[in-house]
Amino acid sequence: MTFIARIVRYIFWVLVASWTVSLLRRIVSGMVPSGQKSEPFVDIRSDAVSRKLVRDPVCGMHLTEGLGIPLRDRGELIHFCSTECRDKYVGGTQKFAANG
Repeated sequence: MTFIARIVRYIFWVLVASWTVSLLRRIVSGMVPSGQKSEPFVDIRSDAVSRKLVRDPVCGMHLTEGLGIPLRDRGELIHFCSTECRDKYVGGTQKFAANG
């Protein structure tokens, strides 16, 4: 009988602890002023979301086709993660990752 009592007591204290943590989260989130957001907002164009991933030939970073900075080079459309990578590619001053 004492074994069952210990299990019930353990479950009771786990519930009390989880409810306390939940209550503290609500209190802390209520302290944040309504004008400020807890997470930064990233503005993404609605047409920028696509399922096709492309690879930046300079740094090798994968990104969606809509978010990349396009450049047409010898009839081929190449996407870059930033203007710095595009400028390095155009300048040809660095070895590039294999396009894949």
